[in-house]
Amino acid sequence: MDILVNALILAGVFGIAVVSPGPDLVMAVRNSLSYGRLIGFWTALGFGLSIVIHVTYTSLGLAVLISQSVIAFTLIKAIGACYLIYMGIKALRSNGMKTLHVNGQPSKQSISAFKALTQGFITNLLNPKATLFFLALFSQFIRPEDPAWIYIVYGSVCFSLVVIWFSLVSIFLTVPSVRNKFLMISKWVDRVCGTLFIALGVKLAITEAPN
Repeated sequence: MDILVNALILAGVFGIAVVSPGPDLVMAVRNSLSYGRLIGFWTALGFGLSIVIHVTYTSLGLAVLISQSVIAFTLIKAIGACYLIYMGIKALRSNGMKTLHVNGQPSKQSISAFKALTQGFITNLLNPKATLFFLALFSQFIRPEDPAWIYIVYGSVCFSLVVIWFSLVSIFLTVPSVRNKFLMISKWVDRVCGTLFIALGVKLAITEAPN
């Protein structure tokens, strides 16, 4: 019963964090609008797989090392900031999405499922704030004497919430009436997404290491 209660509490707290605006949401919006629903799903799966990594190293205690090591934190922060700024520059240079199939899917511009998954994975993974979030969150639920299957339950909860939420975002944004309106202003959508990526990258770059 305690495991069920903890899982529900975890789902509630983590669910609030998932729907909060951040790099993941920006990436999900841009990929879904630019490349269609399926690519949006693969991007969401990339986020989910990254969450599995976060849960794994947090459960093993590596998050404590990262949170207390200025060098490790700074390295991850620098890589993550550079990646976000790089994605922002690419978005700013985009000319938008203009050509469609009759079913509303992109006809000329496209990326592979693997690339979408990789983008989602890297965007979430290279965020030291995620490390600190999971460290703070899981310290409330995980005890040294807990069996491994409890970690799997908690990890599954987080993975499912991320994939489901961002899949729903993709579904909504790729409804023909909604997507077509966005595509009419797709160049400006890219400009906004690019600006947000760069702003998030700069914000991450100036984030101070935990004391």
